[in-house]
Amino acid sequence: MRNPLQLYRTKRNFRRTPEPRGRRPRPSARPVFVIQKHAATTLHYDFRLEVGGVLKSWVVPKGPPSGAKTKRLAMATEDHPLEYAAFEGVIPQGEYGAGPMMIWDRGPYRNLMEKDGEPVPIDQALEDGHLVVGLEGKKLTGAYILRRMGGDPRKWLLMKRPPSSRASHSENRRKR
Repeated sequence: MRNPLQLYRTKRNFRRTPEPRGRRPRPSARPVFVIQKHAATTLHYDFRLEVGGVLKSWVVPKGPPSGAKTKRLAMATEDHPLEYAAFEGVIPQGEYGAGPMMIWDRGPYRNLMEKDGEPVPIDQALEDGHLVVGLEGKKLTGAYILRRMGGDPRKWLLMKRPPSSRASHSENRRKR
């Protein structure tokens, strides 16, 4: 089985960076999300969801959407260790992602994906390229949608679901 943190570790020199190396991935009882404000080469936000014992990660250049009509580009990046959900600090110059990083929001999340009235596992929803999660943060609450765009597996859209909308996997398949 491939180590989900292999790419993360190859990009970092842990003798120089304060970033967590990460232990063996193991899921939490209640999965978490974190959004980190990262002033690297350009200011952006890193959106991370705990899935399968690691943090699945996306770079959101303009930050998370605040309203249901706003769509944000979210570029998938390498998985990060769960310990990264608590990481704040300055990544040294010359290291991958150099610059200050702070936690902008975090909290638990719920998988809201359904197909034919049954829950769709979050890892399956990711593979299918469409997931809906309920965020329970201090700044962000409510349902958010991540949808893969076109043929590039790295390009996703991050959107806030309107409060009255109840999108299931099968409904979204019909809309495409």
